[in-house]
Amino acid sequence: MMVPMAMSTAAIGAGLTLIGAGMGIGLLWASGLQSMARQPELQTKLQAVMLIGAALIEGTALFALVICLMTK
Repeated sequence: MMVPMAMSTAAIGAGLTLIGAGMGIGLLWASGLQSMARQPELQTKLQAVMLIGAALIEGTALFALVICLMTK
């Protein structure tokens, strides 16, 4: 059974993880869209790289979220 302090820190950690992942993906897409506006001929390559980057950010965030919630 978890003590209340551990439960609250796990919830705070999970929240920070999700906020960080959201900000990371937002910055990734903002940079990608700016790059596509400057060089439209690289659009397909940039989209592929952005999707891979977003998947890596989501995977890392999911891993961190599981670690935060495993503190039982």
